[in-house]
Amino acid sequence: MTTRGEHQTIPLSVLLKRELANEKIEKPEIVHGQASQSKKGEDFTLLKTECQRVVGDGVSTYSVFALFDGHNGSAAAIYSKENLLNNILSAVPPDLNRDEWVSALPRALVAGFVKTDKDFQEKGQKSGTTVTFVIIEGWVVTVASVGDSRCILEPSEGGIYYLSADHRLETNEEERVRITASGGEVGRLNTGGGAEIGPLRCWPGGLCLSRSIGDMDIGEYIVPVPYVKQVKLSSAGGRLIICSDGVWDALSAEVALDCCRGMAADVAASHLVKEALQAKGLRDDTTCIVIDILPQEKPPAPAQQPKKPGKMLRAMFRRKSSESSSCNDKDYVEPDIVEELYEEGSAMLSERLDTKYPLCNMFKLFMCAVCQMEMKPGEGISIHAGLSNPGKLRPWDGPFLCSSCQEKKEAMEGKRTSDIAVEVTDEFSCNLHFESAKDGLYNSMVKPPSNRDSLLLS
Repeated sequence: MTTRGEHQTIPLSVLLKRELANEKIEKPEIVHGQASQSKKGEDFTLLKTECQRVVGDGVSTYSVFALFDGHNGSAAAIYSKENLLNNILSAVPPDLNRDEWVSALPRALVAGFVKTDKDFQEKGQKSGTTVTFVIIEGWVVTVASVGDSRCILEPSEGGIYYLSADHRLETNEEERVRITASGGEVGRLNTGGGAEIGPLRCWPGGLCLSRSIGDMDIGEYIVPVPYVKQVKLSSAGGRLIICSDGVWDALSAEVALDCCRGMAADVAASHLVKEALQAKGLRDDTTCIVIDILPQEKPPAPAQQPKKPGKMLRAMFRRKSSESSSCNDKDYVEPDIVEELYEEGSAMLSERLDTKYPLCNMFKLFMCAVCQMEMKPGEGISIHAGLSNPGKLRPWDGPFLCSSCQEKKEAMEGKRTSDIAVEVTDEFSCNLHFESAKDGLYNSMVKPPSNRDSLLLS
C-alpha cells in the first residue's frame, strides 16, 4: 500500500485499456428512427450513419440526418436530398484534421445551401423546400436550417435547446423587416372588400416563409442562407427531434419531448407522428426523425423522471432550463454541460464571411466564397466593396463573390438590387455605385393588392 507522497506503479496494459476505454466513451453511439404520414408526398428525409472521411493515416466517421419539406411540388426537395450533402462537403477545404473539419462546417453549410439553390434554379422549376440539415461528428452537433422544419435537443442533463430557426413571416419580425427593406411586400391574402385571411406572406409569390431552397418565381427576397447552430454535447449524450411543420403545428417542443421520453428512437418517432395526427389530423405531410446520441455502454433511451411542465416557448432561439436528469446518468459518467460553439442567424453574407475563422485557406482567389463557382480574373466582387466604413479592409481584399451571389447578398442586406450597379475596374478591385440612397426601413406590414387573392401557397 502506498503512502500519500509515493507514486503508484501502473502496468502498461492497464494504461492502454484505460485509453481504449476513454476513446470508446468519446465516440458516441447513434441510434435513430423515423416515421411519416403523407398527404401531398412532398416530405423527404436523408439518413446516413457512419459516413467516412480520411484524416491523415486514419478514418473519421460522422452521421448526417436531414428533412426536406417541399412546397409547390416535390422537385426542390428531391434535388436538395440528392445534391446538398455533396455541395457542403465540396466547400470544406481538404486535408483538415478533426477539429478543423468541425470548425469549417458552419461556413461550408452556408456555401452548400446557396450552391444547391443556385443550381436548382437554373433548371427553371418553381418548387421550393424547407431544409433542416444535421451533421453529427463525435459529440458535436451542427444544424443548418431554412424554413419551418425544426430541430430540438434535450441533453441527458435536462433542458431544451432550439437548434434551428423558424423562418415563418408570421413569427419572425426580423425577416419581415429584411424583406420589406429589400423592396418586397409582406401581408395577408386579400379577399376583397378589405378582408384579409391566412398567415403573413411575401409578395410577389405569396410564400409564407422567408428562407428556402428553390422558389425562383418569388424573386430575391426569399434567400437560401441557413441559420446555423453548433453545439457540443457532454459525454452523457442526448436526444434530437427533427420534424416537419405537420408535427410542430400540433405539438410544442416540451410536449413532444415529454410524450416520447423513455421510448426507443424508432418507437418515439412513430408516437410523435401519431400524437400530431390525433391533435390536428392529416392536414399536411407529417414527418419525424428521432436521434439518440448515447455513450457506447449506455442502454438506449433510459426512462427519466417527468419534468415539471414549463411555460410555452416564447422565442425559438432561446434555451430553457429544466431539472437535471435522473441520477442513473451520473452513475455511468459524470456529465458536463452542453457547450454552444457557434450560432449565426443573420441572412447577411458579409457578416457570415467576416467572422473570425481559424483557417487561412478557406477561400480561393478566383472561386466564389459562397457557391464555389470558379470565376475568371476580374469577375469576382469583394464582399468589402461598397462598405461605408470598411476600416482596414479594402475593396480588393477577399473573399470574393460571383455576380449572382452578390445580388443575393444585397437582397439579404435590405438593398434593392435594381438600385445598384456593379463596375469591376481590374482583377482585384471593384466599386459599387448606388444610384439612390435608402433612408430607413419600409413598413413590414405592407398590404398586398387585392388582385393577388387568387394565389394561395402553402
